[in-house]
Amino acid sequence: MERKLKPIYVQQRLQAKGVRLFSPADFRRVFGVSLRATQEFIKDHCDDLFLKIRNGLYTLRIDQPREETIANRLYAPSYISFEYALSHYGIIPESVYTITSATTRITRQFVVNNKSFTYSHIKKQAYRGYKTEKIGGMTVLMAEPEKALVDYLYFVSLKRKTLNERLNLHNLKKKTILEYAKLFNRKNLIELVKEIV
Repeated sequence: MERKLKPIYVQQRLQAKGVRLFSPADFRRVFGVSLRATQEFIKDHCDDLFLKIRNGLYTLRIDQPREETIANRLYAPSYISFEYALSHYGIIPESVYTITSATTRITRQFVVNNKSFTYSHIKKQAYRGYKTEKIGGMTVLMAEPEKALVDYLYFVSLKRKTLNERLNLHNLKKKTILEYAKLFNRKNLIELVKEIV
C-alpha cells in the first residue's frame, strides 16, 4: 500500500530539493510514488498547492520560478533570444515584456499567468550560440549577445520583424556576428548584417 502524501510535506520537500518546475515524471522521482498516485495528487492540488503552467508542467504556487526559467521548460528545446535577450544585454533601449525564444519546433505562443511567451522557429543548423546564465538562482539558456542580434536580424530579413533603429552594437564582436549569420545560409541576412555592423 502506498503512503499518502500530505500537501505540507510535498511543498517542503520540493522546496528543499530546489524543484521549482516539475513534470509528473519529476514528481515521481522525488516522491517514489506510482503514476496514478502522482496524477491524482497533482489533480487534487492544482487549486491550492500547484499552478499548472501547461499540460504536464507545474510549479508551487508559493515558490514560482522566474519567467526566464519557465520560458526554457514551457516549450523545449528553446533558448531566450530576439528582443528579450537584446533588451537584457542593453542592445536595444526598450524594456521587453514578452519572453522571446528561439526553437527548432514550430512557432508558438503561450500565455502563462498573464505573461506572454513567444517561440520562433529557426533552422536546426542555426540552433547554437546560446549559453547558460544564472538568473534568480536558476540556470537559464540565453542567446549570446551576437546570436540574439543575428536571430533578430534573420526575422528582419524575412520581413517578419521591423528593424529597431536604436541598436547599440558597440560591445559586440563583428566577426562573431557574421559567423552566426552564415549559419542561416541566407544571402540577404548576410547583406543586412554587413550593412548594420
